[in-house]
Amino acid sequence: MRDALPLEELVLVDPAADRLELVGGLARRIFAKQGHPGTISWTDDLDAGVDGADAVLLQLRVGGQAARNQDETWPLECGCVGQETTGAGGLAKALRTVPVVLDIAERVRRRNPDAWIVDFTNPVGIVTRALLTSGHRAVGLCNVAIGFQRKFAKLLGVTPGEVTLEHVGLNHLTWERAVRIGGTDGEDVLPKLLAEHGEAIAEDLRMPRTLVDRLGVVPSYYLRYFYQHDAVVRELRSKPSRAAEVAAIERELLEMYGDPTLDEKPELLGKRGGAFYSEAAVDLTSSLLGDTGEVRIVNTLNNGTLPFLPDDAVIEVPAAVNAQGAKPLSVRPLEPLFAGLVANVTAYEHLALEAALKGGRERVFQALLSHPLIGQIEYAEKLTDDLIAHNREHLAWA
Repeated sequence: MRDALPLEELVLVDPAADRLELVGGLARRIFAKQGHPGTISWTDDLDAGVDGADAVLLQLRVGGQAARNQDETWPLECGCVGQETTGAGGLAKALRTVPVVLDIAERVRRRNPDAWIVDFTNPVGIVTRALLTSGHRAVGLCNVAIGFQRKFAKLLGVTPGEVTLEHVGLNHLTWERAVRIGGTDGEDVLPKLLAEHGEAIAEDLRMPRTLVDRLGVVPSYYLRYFYQHDAVVRELRSKPSRAAEVAAIERELLEMYGDPTLDEKPELLGKRGGAFYSEAAVDLTSSLLGDTGEVRIVNTLNNGTLPFLPDDAVIEVPAAVNAQGAKPLSVRPLEPLFAGLVANVTAYEHLALEAALKGGRERVFQALLSHPLIGQIEYAEKLTDDLIAHNREHLAWA
């Protein structure tokens, strides 16, 4: 960070004062150990925290892990996948999240209208679309692409910087169609990767090797919810939720953070999820603030990149990033097998955003009915009622 993103001050903002003290204290000790000249402060006052900021990195969870646990469980009663970013659980998270994020963004804009918002908050595609269609200076970021880049580099025995991905789709609905060494014009080594390491790649995705070979691309592991929906539902019904597991990890981490001698990232944090987010965040923010024009894989407006989608859809593709924002690179035509699902989920995301912005049972029902993992009247009706019942405290219109 010292080289790519020189900073004078890092301000941590959280409404939970107890977490602030623990995380802030650890952050200060890490900076001190590394000899970083920047200062770290923290506050539960959002307006004070964003005042004068060049960039605001946004990662939040309305309702905490308890709300996530609900997202992952009640959809299973209908035989639908329970997951926090897709299906009914993903819609619930979007409805809770979009109004809060837009309020934060408006407060950022009032304090310093030139600040960039880098959004990690899930569901990233819907949240980023809300920000951009409301005129905010925002870019969405996910760690799926950088995770693949790091894994492929390790398998190929090269540095991550030598690996360029042809990554295309929507947030959590993407495919790696080429893996190039030496830039966008370099040799595509994806066929070699699949031939020599296909078993390891498929195992990591938790998908059959035969499927990966037949597709000829590497799908995001989130596509397992689409390609193996019923098997995933059976699996989720047989074990505690991921939210319960993460909540236990977080409790243990916070205890560790309270140790005044801890001055480095605990190994346990690696089990929390979100690997390489920090590196992706530094890279993207340095490109925005440094006006570098470097290519980053981000979530941004389609604007004709995928011609079968509306311009205001938010896609996840490589983009040139500078002080004006992210401009997608041109993309080869998307194969029908992938384009059909992308178009369907884009339509769902449009309806989900309408429900998040305007509320109302009928808008929630339409969004659920349109989702390819639901799509049946009786399921959409029950899931609508369940969603509202479980999230009433977070939905002003309910």
